[in-house]
Amino acid sequence: MFIETQNPANGQFLKQYKIIDDVQVQQQIEHTHQAFLLWRQTNLASRLDILTQLLEVMEQNKVLCAELITKEMGKPIKFSLAEVEKCMLVCRYYLSHAEQILKPVAQVTEFKKSFVTYNPLGIVLAVMPWNFPFWQAFRAIVPNLILGNAVLLKHASIVTGCAQQIEALFNLAGFPAHLFKHLLISSKQVASVIANPHIRGVTLTGSEDAGRQIAKEAGQYLKKVVLELGGNDACIVLADADLQMAAKQILSSRLRNSGQVCVSTKRVIVEKAVHQVLVSHLIEEMKGYQLSNPMQPDSILGPMAREDLRQNIHQQVLQVVAQGGQLLAGGYIPNQEGYYYPATLIDNVSPQSIAYQEELFGPVICVTAVDDVNQAVTFANQTRFGLGASIFSKNAKLAEKLASESIEAGLCYVNMPVTSDPRFPFGGIKDSGFGRELSREGMLEFSNIKTVIIND
Repeated sequence: MFIETQNPANGQFLKQYKIIDDVQVQQQIEHTHQAFLLWRQTNLASRLDILTQLLEVMEQNKVLCAELITKEMGKPIKFSLAEVEKCMLVCRYYLSHAEQILKPVAQVTEFKKSFVTYNPLGIVLAVMPWNFPFWQAFRAIVPNLILGNAVLLKHASIVTGCAQQIEALFNLAGFPAHLFKHLLISSKQVASVIANPHIRGVTLTGSEDAGRQIAKEAGQYLKKVVLELGGNDACIVLADADLQMAAKQILSSRLRNSGQVCVSTKRVIVEKAVHQVLVSHLIEEMKGYQLSNPMQPDSILGPMAREDLRQNIHQQVLQVVAQGGQLLAGGYIPNQEGYYYPATLIDNVSPQSIAYQEELFGPVICVTAVDDVNQAVTFANQTRFGLGASIFSKNAKLAEKLASESIEAGLCYVNMPVTSDPRFPFGGIKDSGFGRELSREGMLEFSNIKTVIIND
């Protein structure tokens, strides 16, 4: 069996890769387990030294990596470069904070000595998506390797070249052979990987269906799971907000990566008093988002990653309109090569429409007007998802209270769109998954949090 990659900007074939068989998979797991047994004995300072080397290797190969991202999944090159730089940012974060995060925590008790320590578990299987092929892999790989775990990566097939390049970077940096490996396998082979006793945890970023399947497979073997699934993020715009700034930020969030972002703003919920003004700003600002070749340095809106993804978002748009939404811009399949879809704006979207029930994974903004802030919060929470949310208001006290107490999500930002940041835990609630990535919390997800008591 083979995996073939193609360029979504023109549909042209890129490369073919041979999938390894089940025997080779189990052999690789054994090699990685042996690498883990040695790696867990190395001290933290030695691990961080290699991470420093990884930063140097990434700087030398930054443009190569960015071009590969753009060729395989269509992200505009300027954003692909930013993605690689963000991977370097997560490396720098753990270089600065890993020692403090992993430091044993002493407790004063009646015993001679008592403390909590953080030990590695073993091999973590990372099942990663295509929309941020470097970043989402790095935010799983880096903290786990520095903790002392080993990592096997099952990447999305359309970014197989990116996965191979990531492995090459870690090898060039000097990480031990087999400690981190890309498994060139099909989705059907994942279950047998999870079943292997050397696999001690699974982290998945992907769809709800994939999350349920992974959780089911891992659950029967009692293995730790972290799931970062879909999102249907709401953006509440109150009447006192800076509407032009809000429009700019909403579009920056929603149209980034052609709308293929789990934490992008998908539902705009605005008070009726400023509804039409906000929509006017959105329409005006959207004029700057024109479809273009993603390899052009000034491109900000490239193709979608696959033809079926474009077809799916178009069918969802048609359904939202059929359910009463008013199409103000976009909403068609362009007559050109590549899997392009224009920036699309739908107004007067009902909270009973599929826009509130499903994740629209494409460059589509849905707007709903509400009577007041209470109705805005009700509509924002009227979804089975709970990943991110944002609020735009000049009333800092009210916005903070809503963000911290009222919005049902794992992240909520005020006067800016949601994004991931190595300094803070990232993850959702409800059908958006469970567990956290990044920061201290993310690093400790796959650790053995061990209590040690020493008595006289």
